[in-house]
Amino acid sequence: MTASPCNKVCVLDPLTGWCIGCGRTGDEIGAWPEMAEDARRALVAVLPERLARMTSRAGRREARRARAASG
Repeated sequence: MTASPCNKVCVLDPLTGWCIGCGRTGDEIGAWPEMAEDARRALVAVLPERLARMTSRAGRREARRARAASG
C-alpha cells in the first residue's frame, strides 16, 4: 500500500490550493483513505512537480502576495 505523503506540514497555499508540505489539495487529502491504490500511486507521482512549481521563487512571491491580499 502506498504510504501517505503527509509530512505534518499541513498548510494550503492560497494561490495553488496545494498543501505546502505534501502538494495535495484539501480534497485529495480528505479522499486519501478511500482512494484506490492505483489512484494513490498516480497522485504521488505528480506531487514532486507540484511542490517544485510552488516552491519556485515566483511561486513563493505570488503566494505571499495572495496571503497579503486576503489578510
